[in-house]
Amino acid sequence: GRVPPALASLSQVLRLEWSRRTGIMFPLQKLERYLAPGTDTSRFHIFEPELGALQRAEELFRSGQGHPIDYVSSAVRMDHAPPPALPEVCFIGRSNVGKSSLIRALFSLAPEVEVRVSKTPGHTKKMNFFKAGKYFTLVDMPGYGYRAPKDFVEMVEAYLQERRNLKRTFLLVDGVVGLQKTDHIAVEMLEEFGIPYVMVLTKIDRVPRGQLLKNVLGIQEFVKEKTQGCFPQLFLVSSVEFLGVHLLRCFVAHVTGNLPAVETN
Repeated sequence: GRVPPALASLSQVLRLEWSRRTGIMFPLQKLERYLAPGTDTSRFHIFEPELGALQRAEELFRSGQGHPIDYVSSAVRMDHAPPPALPEVCFIGRSNVGKSSLIRALFSLAPEVEVRVSKTPGHTKKMNFFKAGKYFTLVDMPGYGYRAPKDFVEMVEAYLQERRNLKRTFLLVDGVVGLQKTDHIAVEMLEEFGIPYVMVLTKIDRVPRGQLLKNVLGIQEFVKEKTQGCFPQLFLVSSVEFLGVHLLRCFVAHVTGNLPAVETN
């Protein structure tokens, strides 16, 4: 297996000086200091786990004896999907939003897990299921928009409506360009089906700080005014620099029922 990148592990992050460490673990909070005085930042602090919760969540993403992390199977139809035995989360987003790269970063402490990352947008054509021991399943959905599979709508709508063990959908939005027309269509679908979801802003290492702030505030306002089922806090991530990856692991552990609720705000 591959050697995990250094910052994949919290123990390595905790060796860094305080400001850099905070920026990796809580990128939204680091951004907060650049806001105008008086800006409402309550939505920056809804999910703010203690270090112990972050560490426990990391163990769910670290493969070991008695805790295998495996690619299970792929499916193009619901009758091909594995049985809904465990709590499940799914990741959806536009083609080229960095979905497979993020899933690879989340599972970087299980280097034997093969998450294919392609330079070609629209590479994921099926629903790919990954199992974290006996705790949860994570599903990589095909990308929408450019080069989406022709049966994308039928596949994804059927999954969202029928998958009774689905605990949360993670809607990935490109941090460079913000919400696009196709993202709005995905939001409408999730809202129509009453599916609880959360927005994740990807590629934040590629965005100038001013533009990132503008995108974050704009999307938070959109979530507040236009959505019912979206978690009010945005998650910011970079799969390259591991920004926000540890927090996202913790949120996955939380929504799948694998962390005591008292450990989070």
